[in-house]
Parts: sequence; C-alpha cells; structure tokens
Amino acid sequence: MRAILYLIGLPKGGFTIDVESARPPESVAGLVEHVTFHQPESGFCVLKVKVPGYADLVSVIGQASQVSPGEYASAQGQWVVDRNYGRQFRATTLELATPNTVIGMEKYLGSGMVKGIGPVYAKRLVAQFGTEVFDVVEKTPERLREVPGIGKLRAERIARGWRDQKAIREIMVFLHGHGVSTAQSVRIFKIYGEQAIDRVTANPYQLARDIRGIGFKSADKIAANLGMKPTAPMRVQAGVSYALLEATGEGHCGLPLDELVQQTAQLLDVSADLVESAIAREREEGTIVAQTVAGQSLIFLAALAYQERAVARRLHQVAEGPLPWPAMDVDKAIAWASQQLQFPLARSQQEALAQALVSKVLVLTGGPGVGKTTLVRTLLTILQAKRIRPLLCAPTGRAAKRLAETTGIEAQTIHRLLGFRPPAGFQHNAENPLDADLVVVDECSMIDVTLMYHLLRAISDRTAILLVGDVDQIPSVGPGQVFRDILDSQAVPVVRLTEVFRQAAHSGIVINAHAINHGRLPDLKAAAQGGSGQDFYFVSANTPEEAADKIVRLVSERIPRQFHYDAVRDVQVLCPMNRGDVGARHLNQSLQMALNPPGQSALERFGWHFGPGDKVMQMANDYDKEVFNGDIGWIISVRPEDQELTIRFDARDVVYDFSDLDAVVPAYATTIHKAQGSEYPAVVIPVTTQHYLMLKRNLLYTAVTRGKELVVLVGQVKAVAMAVRDHAKDKRWSKLREWLEAAEDV
Repeated sequence: MRAILYLIGLPKGGFTIDVESARPPESVAGLVEHVTFHQPESGFCVLKVKVPGYADLVSVIGQASQVSPGEYASAQGQWVVDRNYGRQFRATTLELATPNTVIGMEKYLGSGMVKGIGPVYAKRLVAQFGTEVFDVVEKTPERLREVPGIGKLRAERIARGWRDQKAIREIMVFLHGHGVSTAQSVRIFKIYGEQAIDRVTANPYQLARDIRGIGFKSADKIAANLGMKPTAPMRVQAGVSYALLEATGEGHCGLPLDELVQQTAQLLDVSADLVESAIAREREEGTIVAQTVAGQSLIFLAALAYQERAVARRLHQVAEGPLPWPAMDVDKAIAWASQQLQFPLARSQQEALAQALVSKVLVLTGGPGVGKTTLVRTLLTILQAKRIRPLLCAPTGRAAKRLAETTGIEAQTIHRLLGFRPPAGFQHNAENPLDADLVVVDECSMIDVTLMYHLLRAISDRTAILLVGDVDQIPSVGPGQVFRDILDSQAVPVVRLTEVFRQAAHSGIVINAHAINHGRLPDLKAAAQGGSGQDFYFVSANTPEEAADKIVRLVSERIPRQFHYDAVRDVQVLCPMNRGDVGARHLNQSLQMALNPPGQSALERFGWHFGPGDKVMQMANDYDKEVFNGDIGWIISVRPEDQELTIRFDARDVVYDFSDLDAVVPAYATTIHKAQGSEYPAVVIPVTTQHYLMLKRNLLYTAVTRGKELVVLVGQVKAVAMAVRDHAKDKRWSKLREWLEAAEDV
C-alpha cells in the first residue's frame, strides 16, 4: 500500500512528515538516558531512549506526568521524520516504570526526582545497596546512614521525598486521567495529602477554592470527567460563586442580579431558571447575600458584603473617639517642627497639618511633588515630641521601605504589622489590637476591602489613623475602591494637596505627571529632543515591533551608558498589559536574553527560564514564605538535586520548591498594575495603540509616577493622546460609600 503523507504541527515549530502512518502502531522500549524537554503543565516531553538494537539514542515524543533519566520507557506509536530534528518516534501511549538495573537506578536517583539525592549520593547509594537500593529507601530508610556522608537529617529527607514521590505518582495516575496537569496534581497532594482522590471525587469544585492555580474551568473539566451532569445543582451553584469571584478580579464586590444570572447561564450553558434556583439556594446557605446599591439589586459574596459594612462602621467608631494626644497650640507646634526639620512649610501645608493635629481619622491625598511626605514627617516629629507612639505601614514591601526612608521610622507591610500567620490568620485583631497611638498607612489606593477590614479590626478605639495616598492612581487590584469611597463619602476629614513645590516644579516627571492627570498632553516634542526637565523622555516608535526593539536597546545599552544605571536592578519596564509585542510577557523574554541569558544552571518551568541573577516577581500572596503579590527579588542559586532555588527579596533569602515557581515570573518587564506602590530609579513605558483597550489616563499617570529619577515613554504620540483623553473611571460595584454616608444605619 502506498504510504500516506500528511503534516503534523509540533510545539517546536517546523513540520513532521509521517511516512509510515499506513502501518499498524509500533513499539519501542528502553532506558531513558536523557530528558531533553518536559513541560509539567501539559506533560509534553522529548526523551532520549537507549533502545536495544539501535546504535544511536532514539528520540521519543510523548506525554508523561513525570519522567526522569533511568526510568524504563515503553511507547506505542509511529516513526516520523522532523524537518529540523530528523527521525523520531511519536508515542500515542507512553508508560514509565522505575528502573531495575544498577545503571538505571543510579540515573533515576541522580536526576533530582527525590529530594536530598543528587548524582554524588546516587552513586554512593547504588554502590552500597546495588539493585536493592529502592527497597532500602522505602522499607528500611534507617539503613541509608550506612552510606558515607548521609546523616540522620538527610536520611529522613530522602525517605520523606521517596514517600511523597510514590504517593504523588499514584494520585497523578488518577488525576491525569481526569484532565489535571502535573503541577496542579502536586499542589493538590500538598493540600489534601493521601485524601486527595477521595476529596476530589466528593466535590471537584472545592479545588477552585482550595488550590492555587486551579480555577472553576479546570474543576469543571474534572467534574465532567467524573461523570457530573451539566445541570447538577452542585455545578450550577459553583458557577454562581465562580462568576462572583471573577467579578472580584475586576474590582467588583458584587454584581447586579440580572448580570449575574446572564453571566452564569452563559458560562455553564444552562437555563436562567436553573441559575436563579442556584442563587436562591446559595442565599439560603449564606454563601451570598442580596443588597441594594443606588436603587439596584445586587448579589454579593457574603464575606465581602460583611467586610464593607464593617469597614464603614469601624471608621465611624474610631473617628468619634477622643484624640490620643493632648490639646496643643497648633501654630506653635508647626513653627517648632519647621525649625527642627529646617524646612519651612507653605501655607497649604500648614493648614493641612493643623487639620491633622485635630482629627482622629484623616485622609491625605495628592499627586507627586505636593508635599505629602513632608507633611507626614512633620506630623510625626510633633507627635513623637509628645511621646505619641506611631506605627507605619504600607501594602507592599517596597512601599513600606520607602516610607521608612522618608520618615526615619520603621515601617512594615500591613500583613507583617498585623502578624499574619497561616493558617491561624491575623494575630492582631479586635481581641488583640495594635499597641499604638497613631497608625499611618501609605499607598492607600492599593488597599482592597478585605485588607482594610483586617487593618481596621486591629486598630483600637483610642488609636488615631492617617490614610495617605494618591486617589488619582489606578485603584486596588482586589475588590472595591476603598480609598476613593472614603474620600468621596466625606465621612471623615480629607486634605487634598495640590500645590507643586519649588524643588519638584523643575522635574519633568512631576510636571508631565500633573499634566496627564489634568487631561493635558505632555510636551512630547521637548521630551523627544533631549528630555523635558532632563528626566522625562519620549522615544518615537511607529510599530509595536519597533517599540519592542528600542526598549531592549534602551534598557540594555543606552540608559546604563548615559545615566549609569544598573540595567537589571535600577531600570524597570512597565507595560499596560501582558499580551502583545510590547506586553510584559514578550518583553520579559527579550530582555532576559539581552541581560541574563539562561545558562547551564538555569531550569525551565511553567513556560519561563529561571537562572542565577534573574530578576523575578512574586505574582500571588504567599503567607508561608511572607512574600506578596508584586514583590521583586533576584535568584541567587538553583539546586536541581534538592528541586529548590533561592530568591533574595531585599535582604531576606526565600527558598522555593520548583513546583512553586508558577507563582513567580521574570520581572525585567511587568504590568503597571503590578508596580503599584513601588518606585524605581528609572522606568521605561511602552505606549502604543496595540494596547488601546488599556490606554487610560489613570494608568499612564500611575506608570509615570513610578519613576523616581528617569521616565522614558516609547511609542506613538497618538497612543499617549488616547490615554490622556480617556478619563472614564472604571465603575466598580460596591456599597462601601453608601455605608459610609449612612452612618446611623451601619
């Protein structure tokens, strides 16, 4: 029969010609000598296998949840010829078994699959125990101490790693059969342990709540594989909760009832009647609640509804209490502080300071260069002279560090201040409040409803509060618009500073940031001809591809050469979004290749390369490690035998399992949202029409104000103009402002 030719796309590019597809499936089997590539999420792998009868190693393409050198691979499939890589065996089924030869066992143990064993200890173990080595590790691990160099702790670590791998493999066989990736399976095992199969079977939708990286869609796929019907009440109720959780990702605390019904019905492909019934059941169970906002019926997740009301109640309670410091002659106090700091205060600053000295709760807002920092420092100088005990905090580590530098007083992240310890939660709360007379909170525009709720719970009635931030920046990533709602409600005194002071008035960054905030186009002509104020520049690029190329050259060559900045540590690229040629993802890949190309010690996980010297960002709060969304660090070591790497955040080293790296990405470029609360010596901002959906005034304003000494816009004048013109505030569904305005009903 004549051979049939057809094309098969491969992840690596090119094409494959199948010259033997008319034949029945063939089989190959042998020892895995080398794992050329393995993608944990999909299981896709390229293996080099020593097959009896073949002089050269055979390239086997297939899928496996886990694979290590030394394992015995049995594959069924067909031979193909790849244009780039030559003859390969494409497996339709690929089975792996632990090796049964000394050589295979040594390769397997030395691959890093089992924590505590690298190539050196693998050789020693096999030399000591021969083909019985696996039985020793599993059944009599105390004998491991017979091997030179293995003490009690390492022996226990090896035994524990072996048990975990065995349990994970058994669980993965089940989970992979139901559409769960390897990385997700590892996380499920970490949370559920040996109960994983039972718990997933009982309620697969619980995965979306308990397991980081598993959302509703993944859980729904698992449920379908387990035989759950599309109209099952459990599925529809889970869909309602998922729609509301998705809304929180867009900043909402709730959704209009009609919108929730429509979104859930569309998501699940079920009737509106089924969704309405599910909403009714969820309300009966107390998972969600109905409230009215501006005369419209909304559905809220119960926890967020409670927290919004509690935030309003607590602010009123604290504001109504007496001041924690004695009455003073405000004018004399201000004059004394100005003399102490040797910094004269403008009239507007004196008026703001006078308000702060008589207010139990105060909101202080304003843009760059208007004196917020000076005001806070002066207030603290006066109050500390009165023996008032302040505590200072901010949402992120970088913001807290900057607050400490500008005030000379220790500052912490809000989570650290409140003593967050999983799984117990916040150590400081209503029963154990913070011991302070004044709590100063900076970068308040970043704070969402939940974090503000926990902060206010921990503040006693006798403590004063100063909330500082720039209300014109983009709102919090999490649900709500707390800072703006507090300011707009006028429930507590507000001071808005607007006067730009002399030193800041000469800065192109400050001048152009205020121009953007007031809807005026920055002077891009001056910025393109040599810089506005010598710290604000515009580089024209007509296409996204041209912009990307110029950004890489700016960061890697021109800025370090002209301004003497470290390209990795001092320069940050801030993108409106992740996608596209000038999105954070593509620019990260290009900048990494230019600044720190992956070397031999680098590893590939979750679509990224990670190696020593790489600049990385934490993408989700990890309370165990005490690293939080947006924290930036540098990889200082990679240890394959331990399946760990170490990242340095400020002066603190944090150890990551390789399986935890889905929460970490390279940070040569990042989104503007992720940069909230941070300042960088130099920032480069792509502004092109490719990002037209995200070109908002507050987004560009936020990006420009992240630059401390240098800001460079790269792109098109038209795109900058689009951003400046678009002042439409994102509407966020929330009831906090109404609760704040209705003090007597809270």
